[in-house]
Amino acid sequence: MKINTLSVLLIAVGVTTGLMGCNSAMQAYKKGVRHYDAGEYNLALNQFQKAAKGNIDPARLNYYTAESYRLSNRFSEAAPFYQKAIEANTTEPDARFNYAYALKSQGNYTGALEQLQQYVANAPKTTAKTTLDKAKREVETLKAIDLIAKNKSLITLRNMGNLNSPGAEFAPVVRGEELVFTASRKEQMYKNNGQPMLGLYKTKLNQKPDETGNVGGASGTPELFSANIFQGDVNEGTPAFSKDGKTMVLARGNNGKRKGGLDVDLYISRLGENNTWSQPLRLPISDSTAWDGSPAFSGDGKTLYFASNRAGGAGGIDLYRTSIDASGRFSRPVNMGRDINTPGDEMFPYVGPNAKLYFASDGHPGLGKLDVFVATRSGGVTRVENMGQPINSPADDFGLIYTDPNKGFMASNRGGGKGDDDIYFFQEGPDSDTTTIAKNPPPADAPKTVRYFIAGTVSANETPIVPLDSAKVRILDDATGQPIAEATTGQPGTFGKYPLQEGKDYTVLVERKGYLTRREQFTMQGKSVPPVFLTKAQTDTTFYVPVLLDRSVLNKTFVLENIYYDLDKYNIRADASPELDKIVVILKDNPTLKLELSSHTDSRAPDAYNMKLSQNRAKAAVDYIVSQGISADRLVAKGYGETRLVVKNAKTEEEHQRNRRTEIKILEL
Repeated sequence: MKINTLSVLLIAVGVTTGLMGCNSAMQAYKKGVRHYDAGEYNLALNQFQKAAKGNIDPARLNYYTAESYRLSNRFSEAAPFYQKAIEANTTEPDARFNYAYALKSQGNYTGALEQLQQYVANAPKTTAKTTLDKAKREVETLKAIDLIAKNKSLITLRNMGNLNSPGAEFAPVVRGEELVFTASRKEQMYKNNGQPMLGLYKTKLNQKPDETGNVGGASGTPELFSANIFQGDVNEGTPAFSKDGKTMVLARGNNGKRKGGLDVDLYISRLGENNTWSQPLRLPISDSTAWDGSPAFSGDGKTLYFASNRAGGAGGIDLYRTSIDASGRFSRPVNMGRDINTPGDEMFPYVGPNAKLYFASDGHPGLGKLDVFVATRSGGVTRVENMGQPINSPADDFGLIYTDPNKGFMASNRGGGKGDDDIYFFQEGPDSDTTTIAKNPPPADAPKTVRYFIAGTVSANETPIVPLDSAKVRILDDATGQPIAEATTGQPGTFGKYPLQEGKDYTVLVERKGYLTRREQFTMQGKSVPPVFLTKAQTDTTFYVPVLLDRSVLNKTFVLENIYYDLDKYNIRADASPELDKIVVILKDNPTLKLELSSHTDSRAPDAYNMKLSQNRAKAAVDYIVSQGISADRLVAKGYGETRLVVKNAKTEEEHQRNRRTEIKILEL
C-alpha cells in the first residue's frame, strides 16, 4: 500500500501546529496567572484572552478572568465569565457570591438573588462570618428591591462632558471657586485596570448661568491641581480641604503591585505664603498594613472622616473619624459603629451643610454595587436612608457633595457616560439638559414603628449541647449597669423575651451552680430594621442570644482562640488583646477562680530555646491580664515549649501557627 507523502506531511504539520497552539495557550495561561498574582489584572486579562484559544481548563480560566475583571472594578464585565466557570463546575467557594454582585451591577436582580440564595445554602463552615453576613443581608435586600426602587426624587442629573474622558473622573470637591477632582490622566499606566494613574485636577465653577441657564456647574479646561501634589508612579486622589482651604488631606499610594492595595495612606499638605502647596507628608493616623482613603472634613474642621479596611472593623472597608485639636494633632481614629458600617464596604464620606453624613455603601440596602446613603442621628439613634433614584442606579454611585442646598456633584459609572467613572452635576427640579429624568416622589406613608426584643437559651458547652434549667439570667443596660430584666431558665433552658431600645448596648449575664459565670455582649448598633423593609404599621423583631456555660472542673483546660504569636516573638499581638480581655471578664465574674496560662511553641528551634520562649509568652499574657486589674496571685504562667504540639510534623505556616498558642487551666475553684 502506497502512502501519499504530501498527506503525511500535511498531517505532521497539523499535529505540530496543534501542539504549538496548545503550548502557546498554556504559556499564555501561566503568564496570566503570574500577572494575576502580582495584582496586574489588566495584563492578566490580555493573557487569558490568548489562553482561551487553547484547551485550558474552563473552570479555572473563566474564574481567573472573572476575578481579574472584578478586582479591577469591572463587575459587569465579570458576569459572563463567572457563569462559564460555574457551568464548568468550579470549586471556588466565592464564585456564586461574586457572580451575584456582578449580576446586580447589570440590574439583573432576580439572577443575583438566585445565586446568593444558593451561596448561603451551600456555604462551607469555613466561610468568613462577615462574608456570610453580607450575603444574608443582600438576600433580604434583593427580596425587597421593588420597594427600594420606588424611592424616587425630583432630581435631575447632567453628565459634565467637559470634565469627563474615557478614563475615570470622580471624588469632586469644592475649594473656593474651583472644583477639584480625581482623574486617571498621568502618563504611567496602572497595571491593575489598564488606565493611567490617578492624579488631582481642577477647573472653574460656574458663577453665572451657562448656555442652558444653569448655575453651579463647572466650565473651562481642567488643569493639574499642583505640581507639588503630583507623583507620576502612584495613584493620588480623593482630596479633602479644611474650612479655610489652606490644609488638604489626600490619599496616595497603590503603585499597581499585588501588595499595592495595602500601601494607600493619608497624606497632608498645607498652602504656603507663596500660594504653593507643600510636599505631602504621611499622616500618623494611617495604618501601614491597611488601605486608608477618601477623607472628608466636618463643617467646623475639627473632625476628619475617612475610610479604611484596617483590622477590627465591621467587615470590608469601614468609616472612621478622628478629632483635630487646636495645634493640628489628630486623635486615635474611632470606628463609626455598626449603624453606619456593615459587613460590606462604606466609603466616600461627606458632611453636608445640613450636618448630615453622606456616604457610599454596598452593605446597606441599595440598587447597585455602591449606592449613596444619608445618615442622621436623633435621640441617640442613627438612621441610614438610601438617596433613591436617580442619584442611585444598578452601577456604582458615590462621592456626592453639595455646592448649594439643592445642587451639587457626584460620580457614577452608570451607562450612557463618557467612560469609566464620570462626574455628574445634580439639582432639584427639572433641567433642560438632563441625562436622567426623575419622577415625582411618592406620597408619604403613615409612620411605621418597630418593637425590638431579646430572648435566648442557656446550655452547657458540651457535645451534644445540653440545655440548662435553673440558670439565673440578667440583662444589663451597659450605659447604667442596671438590669432591665431578670429571669431563671426553665426545663428548655430558655429566657425572654424582653424589650430593647435602638442604639443601646447590653450585657447578658448568666450564672449557674457548677458552671463558670459568663457574660455575652449584645449591641443594638446596626440591628435596626431599614425603613424600606417595613410593610406594616408595627413590626416586632426578636433577637435570640445563645449562651454556653463551661463546667467549673479542676484541671479542665480551655484552648484560647486567636492568642497567637509571631515567629520568635513573645509580645502580645493586637489580635490577641480582645481574647485576653475575655479572660479578665471571666476572672472578675468568678472571684475565687485561679488559672494557669500555658504557652506553647512550634518545633522549629532547639528545645531549650523554645522552653524559654514559651515561658516568656505565658508571662506576657499574665502580665497583660494583671495590668487590667486582676491580682497576680490568681494566675500562674507556665511555658511548655514544644512538648505539647497540636500538629505534629507541621509543614505549613498555618500549622506552625496553631502550635504557637496559649491555653488556660482551672487550678482552683
